[in-house]
Amino acid sequence: MDYLSVIKQPVQAELADFIELFNRSLSHEDGMLGSALEHIRRRAGKRMRPMLILLMAKSFGHVTDVTLNAAVGLELLHTASLVHDDVVDESGERRGQASVNATYDNKVAVLVGDYILSTALLHVSFTHSEEIVRYLAELGRTLSDGEILQLSNIGRRDISEEVYYEVIRRKTAALFEACAGIGVLSAGVTGEAFGKACAFGSNLGMIFQIRDDIFDYYDSPEIGKPTGNDMLEGKLTLPAIYAVNNGGDSAMLELAYKVKEQSVTQDEIDTLVEYTKSHGGIEYAERRMEELRLKCMEYIENAVSDEGIKRALTAYIDFVIERNN
Repeated sequence: MDYLSVIKQPVQAELADFIELFNRSLSHEDGMLGSALEHIRRRAGKRMRPMLILLMAKSFGHVTDVTLNAAVGLELLHTASLVHDDVVDESGERRGQASVNATYDNKVAVLVGDYILSTALLHVSFTHSEEIVRYLAELGRTLSDGEILQLSNIGRRDISEEVYYEVIRRKTAALFEACAGIGVLSAGVTGEAFGKACAFGSNLGMIFQIRDDIFDYYDSPEIGKPTGNDMLEGKLTLPAIYAVNNGGDSAMLELAYKVKEQSVTQDEIDTLVEYTKSHGGIEYAERRMEELRLKCMEYIENAVSDEGIKRALTAYIDFVIERNN
């Protein structure tokens, strides 16, 4: 099934308006800055976050200039965070092409990230909505908080699902929560309906990150990282956390500690990956995704009346779960 076509169908015209506005926001006449922004524009991606904002707004009314500027602001905030993340992670690649820091250098990448962040604030100001401005400001803080929490968790000798969920709640789920929340806010929704939309977005974001983490247990040229890449960076994700906490193998637990200490070898990572896969780690993570999917579907059934948008949001969830990159 072509999920992306189903997702786009109810907001095709509005998505074209978003893309035009977004591309205009990442244009500049100056040589180096203009070149760096064009470099970023070329890795456009699937537009999953803007599409969610547009669908949520349209499910409660219409996509307006407020919606479009909020969507551009959020996507720019996310883009700036990725540029800065590549500097922090010393990453040479993003979505199959050279990162900004690899193409230029760290100084240029940090300054370009700052420029994009300022442009995000400019577009959010165009909404003239204090609630949306406040929401996006809090989102920026939450995303940074999540990244710092993940870094601080490396090296600690506790291996906890609770900490894992808290990290992904702040670094990924918060982004999808904001897409759903800002989408309905732009359509004038407040109160309990707003809260339920935010919870839907958060659950969707949790699914997204768990699926992303499962990729790390398989070689995938499509996503551009080798097996065990997260472990190499000192990160333990849900499949391994479950396997070492429930498998009863002290040697594997010690390997997990070595991952967090960043003293593990590639051979040891390979051993832990295979242990995780053979001791139910992947299946456990998939069960958690299914539990969250049911919560998302309950929201769609109860809160969304337009059949086309129901189909689109259902396809959105299915795409997030079944995607390969």
